[in-house]
Amino acid sequence: MSGDQDRVDLSAADDAGIWTDAEPLECCSVVPEAPETMTFSFTAPSGALFRFAPGQFMTLELPVPGGTVWKTYTISSSPSRPLSISITVKAQEGSVGTRWMLDQLKPGMRIKAMGPAGLFTLPPRERKKYLFISAGSGITPSLSMTTYLYDRGTDVDVNFIHCARRPQDIISRQRLEMMAARMPGIKLSFVVKEDDPYRVWTGYRGRLNQIMLGLIAGDYLEREVYCCGPESFMTSVREMLIALGYDMERYHQESFSAPIEDAADVAVPDDVVPDEDAAAEIAFAASGVTASCHETDTVLSVARGAGIVIPSGCTFGVCGTCKIRKTKGQVVMVHNGGISEDDIEDGYILACCSKPIGQVEVEV
Repeated sequence: MSGDQDRVDLSAADDAGIWTDAEPLECCSVVPEAPETMTFSFTAPSGALFRFAPGQFMTLELPVPGGTVWKTYTISSSPSRPLSISITVKAQEGSVGTRWMLDQLKPGMRIKAMGPAGLFTLPPRERKKYLFISAGSGITPSLSMTTYLYDRGTDVDVNFIHCARRPQDIISRQRLEMMAARMPGIKLSFVVKEDDPYRVWTGYRGRLNQIMLGLIAGDYLEREVYCCGPESFMTSVREMLIALGYDMERYHQESFSAPIEDAADVAVPDDVVPDEDAAAEIAFAASGVTASCHETDTVLSVARGAGIVIPSGCTFGVCGTCKIRKTKGQVVMVHNGGISEDDIEDGYILACCSKPIGQVEVEV
């Protein structure tokens, strides 16, 4: 193609203007990504370009049986590729709007949309070291941000951690691996709970924990963290970072259920952070001993100081040897996989990584 032809094409794009939600979106492609997961790409019928910030979301008006519903989805494409806009959706149990999209939305169909909007975005021109942490379909803002940084092409330093149930559930894995193969500044790590049948998995397994984080991104204290996933996942990530001494002023998160449009609406997570100056007390019921301590002391260290033996091994929440039952009070426990969710619900804690908040009683 000649230079003159290039100029004509660019001029035509300039004349098209910027898309606004007064115009519908036209579906131009549907790409399967993983089980019950698809990427839908849209163009503007007028030929307008799309302008948004990486990490923002769109609200789609979906004509489902029984009445219209409005569903909000993070944009998974990058503003550096403005000819189209994409969203990647995963149908959950009971999905209505998303289920309709997977079953009915085809290329050529038009739907109404509002946006883009949202504050979970990258700074437009700043070049920082980033740590993207996601789970499930929470990968979509990280995908948009990483593609944007890849296209920008300068001083890219991204450590990308994604957690999924199985390798086959990793959304846009090939796209991410392609970018990482061509950009040394993009480092990928995947963590899965289960292997795929008949295929070897050589990556991380289990629950993302402090040990994995240290192995994957040893310089995490220097990075700006962006996190997206189920609320329980984001809570565990925050607790892990707080316990590791991370500056939470540099932590950003998005929610599946409530994307934020206005800074005044940003909810501050109600995290319990142990205070080294705050007094606490642990009652060891079976031993008849009550010991004073600080909120930053672990139950194991207080027990040892009081002459009480609690069997222990690793001392950082992996082996589970120091599991005991808590009968009263609250502790902050940041473990590394040594205790199950069922045990936690039954009142058990790991003494080596549990810190008392106020008065606590344990069966020791």
